[in-house]
Amino acid sequence: MLREYYATPPEKRQASGIVQRLDAQQKTTEPAIQALQVSFIKTHPGSLVSLDAVEEIGGPIPSYTVVAPLFAGLDEALKATAQGQAYGEQVAALKRVAVGAAAPDFSLPTPEGKLVTLAEYRGKYVLVDFWASWCGPCRRDNPNLIQYYNQFKARNFEVVGISLDEVRGRASWLKAVLDDHLPWQQLWTPGGWQQGVAPLYNVRAIPQNFLLDPNGTIVATNLHGEELRATLARLLPVAP
Repeated sequence: MLREYYATPPEKRQASGIVQRLDAQQKTTEPAIQALQVSFIKTHPGSLVSLDAVEEIGGPIPSYTVVAPLFAGLDEALKATAQGQAYGEQVAALKRVAVGAAAPDFSLPTPEGKLVTLAEYRGKYVLVDFWASWCGPCRRDNPNLIQYYNQFKARNFEVVGISLDEVRGRASWLKAVLDDHLPWQQLWTPGGWQQGVAPLYNVRAIPQNFLLDPNGTIVATNLHGEELRATLARLLPVAP
């Protein structure tokens, strides 16, 4: 199928259905491949290939509950390598913002320059949404998020958008907010990826989000589409 994909002109791939068929094939084969990787990791805990497999399973937005036990099972000598130490630091960072952890507080400016803190949202379910104007998947997901925001905002739900646009991209960020008709609070982290809130939440790829309960505890991460809607429907019952 990959031959068909590369043989199809880029502008015709979506219409030809090849992209959809590849996505469906990946969803079918990915669990089997991951099961083989997990089996290899458990039977070869000292192999550098196992460490590579843990990182591959985690992907660009790893889940702490998935990668932490796999990493913990590796030999200590492997964890002590430069690569092992680097990934160990990432696992530790993931733990700080894993489900069940208290969401780190922050203070960020609105487009008008007013500082807003996460603590101000205590008492509500809050989706902290990291995005950027240049992020295609983020922009494509915005219509769904608007739909869910409108559906659940009367049921103690809020969204806080945090832009990772750099200083030179500030105008693009503000234009994207207007073009996409985003109705929730928009904040900006001038430090971008390298400092401030993004490293605090271990954000290394976007879109990425964190769902917090009224106490500020992280109850879910990286929810999109139907999974987000179903989670909100479960957590936010209709008032009697």
